[in-house]
Amino acid sequence: MHVTRRSEDRGLADFGWLKSRHTFSFGDYHDPDHMGFGPLRVINEDRVAPGKGFGEHAHRDMEILSWVLEGTLEHKDSLGTGAQIRPGELQRMSAGTGVTHSEFNGSASEPVHFLQIWLLPERSSLSPGYEQRAFPAPERLNQWRLIASGSPRDGAVRIHQDVDLYATRLAAGQRLDHRSRSGRKLWLQVARGSVETEGDVLNAGDGAAWSDGSSIRISAKQDAELLLFDMAH
Repeated sequence: MHVTRRSEDRGLADFGWLKSRHTFSFGDYHDPDHMGFGPLRVINEDRVAPGKGFGEHAHRDMEILSWVLEGTLEHKDSLGTGAQIRPGELQRMSAGTGVTHSEFNGSASEPVHFLQIWLLPERSSLSPGYEQRAFPAPERLNQWRLIASGSPRDGAVRIHQDVDLYATRLAAGQRLDHRSRSGRKLWLQVARGSVETEGDVLNAGDGAAWSDGSSIRISAKQDAELLLFDMAH
């Protein structure tokens, strides 16, 4: 049995240049019933206007992932990294003992739409680090593609937490299953499209949580893009 987090129930921040939906408490949005799920602390769906972005700011002790849905995200940080993140590419920045960075829309004409994800690290005071990899659409079509893991394999990005993060692009009418071990938590985030699981229809922006391992079955009602977090408690 799962618990659904509906898109329209998420927190909303609208700064004109930035429109952001918060699955969990973040910034000025505080909801004691939605403070995170296991080590998953933040899922923000951000839309940034052309030429705008987040100026230089600092983080500590957090694993920060960016998954771009549309547009190009420009990244710079105090580690000396300068990068562009495009659809199908995952960025991981380990804040650890401290890092400053900025994120901007890399286009003067097109908005950027991305998911910003924060995970609590397995321990504090890690060395800051950066990693970015591309996962082409054919590798994610109608199958789970491991894109990040605490035990990286198959080219997945390393994260410092007991989490396996999968991505898929599921065509309408297709079905995917996933079996998790007992004692694990699952979080499914619908980035685009519409799917059905256990008789419940999930649309873009919706999330679903399973608290103690499960075998889940997902069917696409429309072409969909999904992220699945398989996590330790």
